Formats: sequence, structure tokens, C-alpha cells
Amino acid sequence: MIRPAVEKDIRVTPDLILPYDGVQPDFASRPVWCGRGSTVIGAARIGAQAWIGDEAVIRADGQSVVLGDRFWLGHRSTVHIATFAQGTQVGDRVTVGRNSVVHACTVGSDVVIEDDVVILDGAMIGDGTVIEAGSTVFPRANLAGGHAYAGSPARQSRPVGPDEVAERAERLRERMGDGPTLPAGEAPEIEASVFVARTAHLRGRVSLGAGTSVLFCCDLNAEVGPIVVGADTNIQDNTVIRTRGEGVVIGRDTTIAHNVRMADCRIGARSLIGIGASITSGTLIADDVMLAAGATTDPGQILEAGYLWGGRPARILAPLDAEKRAMMIRIVEGYCQHGREYRAAQEALT
Repeated sequence: MIRPAVEKDIRVTPDLILPYDGVQPDFASRPVWCGRGSTVIGAARIGAQAWIGDEAVIRADGQSVVLGDRFWLGHRSTVHIATFAQGTQVGDRVTVGRNSVVHACTVGSDVVIEDDVVILDGAMIGDGTVIEAGSTVFPRANLAGGHAYAGSPARQSRPVGPDEVAERAERLRERMGDGPTLPAGEAPEIEASVFVARTAHLRGRVSLGAGTSVLFCCDLNAEVGPIVVGADTNIQDNTVIRTRGEGVVIGRDTTIAHNVRMADCRIGARSLIGIGASITSGTLIADDVMLAAGATTDPGQILEAGYLWGGRPARILAPLDAEKRAMMIRIVEGYCQHGREYRAAQEALT
């Protein structure tokens, strides 16, 4: 793990920097701040005066991430790409709050993205925009600049001027402070085919099947009930799984996307839980289910097999067609490959 060689715990280097396909991240200048567990991967270019919060992840593995000057990424937030399709480009003076995901999209300058926001693939965010807390920007949405947006899907609510945008950015940054410290925990014994990122936190009775991947800044707390993860399942950056009773069981060949939150539940095989989804206690998700980004479940809800579910709370949107099933298989295969590559790159640091 890379630690900043400076005094008084002034962190100006991410905790973990890894190459991808031989390409290292490129910083225009030393960041103003890098939090505990902060992680930057691959073909990412980060502009001057960046601020990267605790457990924040910037991951450019297959496409590029370009972030402008004075980019602020809040605690447990994630910037990622669509591996086979599109990178992420962000302008200058952009502020991202806590637990948000900026995914394979284009964001203009002077934009405020508040807490718990998900921006999905192909979206275009204009200059001088505010995306309010808890919103989901749907794929390929085009949000004109100079307005505030809210909801899921995010819809234009009112105009905003430069002064308000600057004020909201400043308030968001002030609220974040230094962020909480995650308690240290011993990693479980894992076999050679499993990848667990150094910036992930695993505590208690965690069982990981062959070929599984637990990516950067995930937090798996099984100190009450167990967490059991099936073979070749991937758990992506900044996902938090915390048991309070019976525990969590996730089937094989399943994808848990970025910044998912889940408590005691059951998730079947060959399923996909979308970016920023929230799975409440007692939820039962059958095999072959896709849960859309930003969706939530009610306690005790049962999600029937063979469907795309979405909304708050989740409801059936459509049957799973052959194209979606094939996409879900490709994601699992891709993350098995990522796991092997990351394991080798991480071992090379020791």
C-alpha cells in the first residue's frame, strides 16, 4: 500500500495506486488531500488541486477517466467507466458528495453532485448544474446547464445561478470534513483465486467462493451474522454489507455493483444488483434477477426470477430478455478477469 511520505498525516497521495494494462494514473499536481483508503486505478488523469475523500475510488480500467482542476470527490464515492463502451470526463470545479457514483458519463464545469446520487452511462450534465441528494440520472439523459435536478429519474426542478451553485458546493465540502474512520478488522483466509482489494474492509464470518472479487473500499461486516458469497461473484467498489441477524447469502455468478447497500438478505445466482441500490433486511431476490440502479426494496420483499426490477420500492419493469442476460454474463466474465489482473498488480506492490 502506498502511504504519503509527509509529516503530520497530511495526505497528498492516495492510499492505493495501481496500474491497469500497464498505464498508471496521472496527476497534474499533488492533490490537496487524499483520504484513508482512497484508491486510483489505471488511465485516470486528475487535474490540479484535487480533493479525494476517505474510501473514494477513481477507476479507469478499460477506458479513460479525465477529471478537471479542483475536482472534489466525497467519502465513499466512486468514479468509473463502462469497460467496453465509454470513459468518464468531468470539467473543472466539480464537487461530488458522499456515497455517489459518476459512471461512464460527461459532466461539465461548475457542477454540484450531492450525496447518494447515481449518474449512469452516457448521461450528459451541462455546466452550472446541481443534482440534488438521492437523485438518479438515467442512461443517456441530457441535463441542460443552469438548473437543479431531483428525483429518480432526475428531472429539472428550477433554475440555479452561479452564486447558488458555488454556495451549495461550499456547503457540501464543509459538511464532509475528514469523514469517519472504519474500524480495523482481520481479513478472512482466502484461496488463491479470490481477489480482495487492500482498501476493502472484511470483518467477522465472511466466506468467499472461488473466483470472487471484493473491490476497492468495500466494507463487509459479518460480526453479527455471516456473509457467504458464491463462486465468481463480484462485489464492486464502495459496496457496504452489514449483517444484524441471519446474515447475507449471495449466489454464484452474480454482480453487486458500485455503492450498493445491503443488510440481512438472500440474493440468488446469476443476478445483477445495480449501482447505488439498497437492499433492506429480509429481502429475498431469486436467481436471474436484474435490479436497476438506484432501486430499493421493502423489508421482506420477494423479487421473482426472470425479471428486471426497478423503482423505490422495486417493482417489475420487464422480463429479462436474451440481450440483458448476455450482458450480465459478460460482466461476470469481465470481473473474473479484472480480479486476476488486480491480484497480480497488488501483489507486485509488496
